[in-house]
Amino acid sequence: MPVTPEVSVVVPTFARPALVTRAVRSALAQTVDDIEVIVVVDGPDEETGKALAEIGDPRLRVVELPGKGGAPNARNVGVREAAAPWTALLDDDDEWLPGKLAAQLELARHASVPSPIIASRLINKTPRAEFVMPRRLPEPDEPICEYLTLRRGLFHGDGFIQTSTIMAPTELLRRVPFTVGLRRQQELDWTVRAASQPDVQLLIAAEPLVLWHQDENRPRISLSSPWEAQLEWLRGIRPLITPRAYAAITMSIISSMAAPTRSLRVFLLLLAEARRHGRPGVLDYLAFLQIWSIPPQLRHQVRDRILGRGAGRGDGAETVTDGRVGTPEIGADVRR
Repeated sequence: MPVTPEVSVVVPTFARPALVTRAVRSALAQTVDDIEVIVVVDGPDEETGKALAEIGDPRLRVVELPGKGGAPNARNVGVREAAAPWTALLDDDDEWLPGKLAAQLELARHASVPSPIIASRLINKTPRAEFVMPRRLPEPDEPICEYLTLRRGLFHGDGFIQTSTIMAPTELLRRVPFTVGLRRQQELDWTVRAASQPDVQLLIAAEPLVLWHQDENRPRISLSSPWEAQLEWLRGIRPLITPRAYAAITMSIISSMAAPTRSLRVFLLLLAEARRHGRPGVLDYLAFLQIWSIPPQLRHQVRDRILGRGAGRGDGAETVTDGRVGTPEIGADVRR
């Protein structure tokens, strides 16, 4: 009779065999070895299938979807396939440090709620620098939506959560699935909706347990997501977030997508949206004005100088991707 694994690992991927192989090997190398790794291939992809077959570990299972449905759908499929009580998410271009799952399971054992979300800090690796995120952990009774979106400085935010850091009860991930079709803010959307459940609390391990690889020159299909779609998404989750968080998302995250339009109409629309439904603070107004008034490349240079980052190779693209969300740095473009 098969033994139920302690953790199921879900990895969505498509057409990146070298990257997903690296990610899967980092999961299989965990000090917790009672796991299963479910790779969900988002559409027919022969090369990825061949690369994964060479790993030869019985804990690895590959599910190939008949057509492309996007990362949120692939994650949901993987969660439905999961056999363990806990499911940990891993993006195909990231890696885990060997003690990641062990540290999270230990944190989960001391949780005071039935369905804790266990995340961790990560090491953000870009061509220009390496640094640990988030800068701080949530404070007691701090609304999670505010932790993830409010600024404490003009050039950066402090809170952050990213897909590859998340471990949660499999039942919770089935009860609150990822929103299919959402191209950006996937983690923020999921975390806010999950945290609204009465039996849920977000816990973040203090040590960095994930390597988040940010190849700033790698094209991201989700960058084409229009700001209008993100505003529609934000309006949909307004009952779940505070007015302060609503203003921060509108004036920083969505404004960074909309500012390239250089449209006075859009500028005034977003300002009115934030004031009507949110409660902007001084830093929100300052961030909003600099996003709309300072060219992106200059913002990036100022940010890097303020934060002490090197100006290595890379095109100045921001380091917050695919709904991997926290308070963006100055002018950050949030991908996926």
